[in-house]
This record gives sequence, C-alpha cells and structure tokens, in this order.
Amino acid sequence: MPLTSSMEDYLEAVLVLQQQKGYVRCVDVAELLDVKKPSVSRAVKELSKKKCLIKKDDGTLSLTEQGQQIYEKHQFFTKRLVEAGVPQDIAAQDACKLEYVISEISFKKLKEAVWINDREVIPSEK
Repeated sequence: MPLTSSMEDYLEAVLVLQQQKGYVRCVDVAELLDVKKPSVSRAVKELSKKKCLIKKDDGTLSLTEQGQQIYEKHQFFTKRLVEAGVPQDIAAQDACKLEYVISEISFKKLKEAVWINDREVIPSEK
C-alpha cells in the first residue's frame, strides 16, 4: 500500500529535522508541520508498521533505509515529471505510484541516466 502525501510529509520532516538538529522528536515534527502531537503519534505508528521509521527507546525518530529510499524515489519522480511539464499535484500523485512499482535496478539506472544527461554539453548552433 503506497504512502499518502501526508505520510511522505512526515518522512520529509524527519529527514529535515535530522539534518538540522541531529535528532528528531515527535514534538519537533508537530511544530515543523504545525499539527497536533496525536497526529504525529498516529503517523509514527503507521510509518513504523510500514518499516519506514523507527522510534527509539529515548523517543527520538529516525528514517529506516526503506524510508529514505521511498522519499528519494518520490522526490526524483516528482521532479522529473514536473520538468516534463506535468502539473505539480499530478506529478506528486504519479510519483507515489511509480516509487512502489519500479525495481531498485531500474531506479538506479534512471538516476545514472539523468545524471549523465544533466551534465552533457549541448553544442551551440552556429
């Protein structure tokens, strides 16, 4: 079952807070997303079931490798679809679907191809 955009917002919040503070607590996520703590608790429980997030004994949160990969794939596909002219809302919805059906091998090859294409020098027309 794919993650909702709301659940992806929680993953992103945990990632951002981790980078800013070095640790993440539920209260930090609630403040960042401007939601109530019970909403964060429900999201944490759901993301933990999906093996995207871990709540440690000290109450801090961290993304699992799976959580990091889901977020990375979502961002990658959303960006590429928007660059291709797809409206942001549709791109985000389609990215949710794509991130679950693509194999790791195909995703890796797509990232490599985009990286190479982004660095190609296009000769000017003279």
